[in-house]
Amino acid sequence: MPRRPVLVFAVLVLLLAAGVGGYAWMSRTPHGPQGSGIALVGGPFSLVDQDGRRVTEKDFLGRYMLVFFGYTYCPDVCPTELQVMSAALDQMGPEADRIQPVFVSVDPARDTPEVLKAYVGNFGPRLIGLTGTPEEIAAVAKAYRVYYAKAGNGSSGTDYLMDHSSIIYLMGPDGRFITHMAYTTDAAKLSAELKETLRTSP
Repeated sequence: MPRRPVLVFAVLVLLLAAGVGGYAWMSRTPHGPQGSGIALVGGPFSLVDQDGRRVTEKDFLGRYMLVFFGYTYCPDVCPTELQVMSAALDQMGPEADRIQPVFVSVDPARDTPEVLKAYVGNFGPRLIGLTGTPEEIAAVAKAYRVYYAKAGNGSSGTDYLMDHSSIIYLMGPDGRFITHMAYTTDAAKLSAELKETLRTSP
């Protein structure tokens, strides 16, 4: 049996393992490698909100950001996660004013500001929706280590689904990554984690 395919497969497995391990390490180190001061999640971006205004990461400085990437045509994961975020913030009372929830579309072809405005309104007055050009969305998704792609057989026309990461990111008032929450996190747990972060952070 030729050894080259086996060797190539082994190398790919090692690279995949290294990438997963790196992400886990990244999640535990919100300010990047020790002494570097460089965040491994997040960074500069320029997008458009649901009111058509150009916004950047600087517009959110001074407040925590609770960030989720998805799309308005998402049938299940996105509305579920946005409901969890909304409920968690409601449970926090006045403390929630220190946190800005943000929904970033990974489907800029369909998610115009007008579409986003109608959508985010379903999840309370706090939520901000962001979209942009395909290049702008690709850049911010790369900065946040977010995967997204049109799904399989439904990738043509305007009737399609999107595969995407389902992680909630918590960014600090300085714009740096603090932690992330998995899709299985419920509103009570998310609220408790957010309260603990606010309690222990300056």
